[in-house]
Amino acid sequence: MQFSNQLNTGIDFEEELNQDQFRAVTAPDGAHLVLAGAGSGKTRTLTYRVAYLLSKGILTWEILLLTFTNKAANEMLARVEELTGLDAKQFWGGTFHSIGQKILRRHSEAIGLNSNFTILDQGESESFFKEIINQVDSFWLKDKSKPKPKLIYSLLSYCRNTQIAIADHVNEKYSLFSLYIDQFEQFSKEYQKIKRERAVVDYDDLLEDWLCLLNDFPDICEYYQNRFRHILIDEFQDTNTLQSKIIDKIGGRHQIMAVGDDAQCIYTWRGANIQNIQHFRDRHLEATIHKIEINYRSTPEILNLANAIQLPNSNYFYKQLRAVRDCGELPILASVIDVHAQARYILRQIDGLIEEGYYLKDMAILYRAHYQSMDLQMELQRCHLPYQVTSGIKFFEQAHIKDFIAQIRIVRNSKDIQAFQRLVMLMPKIGEKTALRLWKKASEMKKENGKTFIENLKMPTFIETVPKPAREIWESMVVTLADLEMFARDDESKNLNNLPSAPHFIYNNEQKKPSKMIEKGLEGWYPDLLKTLFPDASRREEDLNSLIAFAQKFTTVDEMLAQLVLVTSETSNQSYDQKGDVLRLSTIHQAKGLEYPIVFVIGLADEQFPLRRAIESGDLEEERRLFYVSVTRAKDLLYLTYPMMHVNKGIPERKAPSRFLCELPTSCYQAIKIRS
Repeated sequence: MQFSNQLNTGIDFEEELNQDQFRAVTAPDGAHLVLAGAGSGKTRTLTYRVAYLLSKGILTWEILLLTFTNKAANEMLARVEELTGLDAKQFWGGTFHSIGQKILRRHSEAIGLNSNFTILDQGESESFFKEIINQVDSFWLKDKSKPKPKLIYSLLSYCRNTQIAIADHVNEKYSLFSLYIDQFEQFSKEYQKIKRERAVVDYDDLLEDWLCLLNDFPDICEYYQNRFRHILIDEFQDTNTLQSKIIDKIGGRHQIMAVGDDAQCIYTWRGANIQNIQHFRDRHLEATIHKIEINYRSTPEILNLANAIQLPNSNYFYKQLRAVRDCGELPILASVIDVHAQARYILRQIDGLIEEGYYLKDMAILYRAHYQSMDLQMELQRCHLPYQVTSGIKFFEQAHIKDFIAQIRIVRNSKDIQAFQRLVMLMPKIGEKTALRLWKKASEMKKENGKTFIENLKMPTFIETVPKPAREIWESMVVTLADLEMFARDDESKNLNNLPSAPHFIYNNEQKKPSKMIEKGLEGWYPDLLKTLFPDASRREEDLNSLIAFAQKFTTVDEMLAQLVLVTSETSNQSYDQKGDVLRLSTIHQAKGLEYPIVFVIGLADEQFPLRRAIESGDLEEERRLFYVSVTRAKDLLYLTYPMMHVNKGIPERKAPSRFLCELPTSCYQAIKIRS
């Protein structure tokens, strides 16, 4: 399609918009907060606002459009182009970071930065930061007890975006690392210094330096305040403190239209500050609030449930979503015995829906935490149903799962070189060649002295061959492997073929063997190492704990390991077209902004949704917002499932339904009990 520079002036705004949208689109100059409920046509409102401003004589370069992702920015500008007939290149529109770099290119010398600076991507920034750590403290990287560069980088990035002091953040969220605060601050200072010397910036610099320009150079700030007569921000509830300060500074003439939904603020863990939207009128006293509540996505029954979710949150701008669609079916709340019964129930429903004419691509299964999809993935694989995990790597393919399982693999088979290498290469100064050398050494000693492979790993004569920086953590690892080997020996000593036929005996003595090994492994060295490897260590620890329940399905350790390999290899070999007929599995975070005819929200038991750590920290508001986001993804049918039993570290527990379910009027759903 060809576009000209001639503005399309034939738009009938009142005819093409509903009343809520029309009031926001045609609002007079000034500050405006547009609270757009789920499925209410937020993007349509923004694009028509641009068209309306142009029709009133505002020039393209006097409008600034800010979004969060390149995909959203491209979609927004394409719609503006299609609606107005003007080339999107005429507009100042894009992500915060893209606009930041554009402004920095023009004024970089003011803050001592070369205009031809290079922008480092995430991987390059982390590698650069690792280099800085090594320059400041050459022993840091050699000590595996110290937090890893990637974790420290993530921690410092959070502080920069939220404008929180490093010491305050570490003491509150990473108290384990409080003794390293001085070093973290030193790393940060040197990192900033060397970046300037090399004329490079990272993503956070694009925002920090932009704000610096606005704060320290009044003439530059005034120029952009005068230039951008209208600033439109999408997904305002997701802005962090740094972004909010930029907006307030550059919009100092109160020419901001912020569009968002506080009920969908679900990214505080990565810096989003819900107070930016809640306290908008404190910073812009004359701001007008517009609510867009007409929903085009979901049936009235689904919206009734969504509206009820919002009610307990007294701090919110309440929005009463109203449907334009005809009535449909009540959402179904199914209570099931456990996660296995939950998986089977969902598959039965999918079969029935397919018979009714739906496709797999019409359905999405949403969950609060990645580990909650484990049993479902196993069942889908068993039934050969094609699926895609859009919440990241499939459960058993995650690095921390493979690391942990490598311990059991090497205990069961000392010839498993790949498992041994994966395990020991987590240690300093041990690469692939050194790992192979150590494996050969232990194997030779096993032949010479008759001791087991694991026993040789802890021999003083062997430890002398381990690189010195790795020896302390090596000894911790070997203690865990020795404990696991005891379980393996017990397993081998029993010959099940000679046992009398007694199912209860086999269950009591054998079926729990794999889960007991997992439990013993979780008491060892790896969970402690996890805290130094990953910023989201608590989430990964939940994944590892969930392996206990998974392992209880198997009679022997070898059976469990075989199934793990089969599931991983089979799912890895499947490559489905993103647009093909496949079922979608996703965390709620990853599903935000998407919609599906049919949505299953699983795991709605207390301490699973909301998560236990959220209950313990008293941070329930965001969990409730996640529930709201999950149900508003559904267009036609909504299924909620509540497992009544949960295995916690090998112990079955009765679970209460999610407190969010208990807050809902029973008229919002049809309750059914599935007896397995």
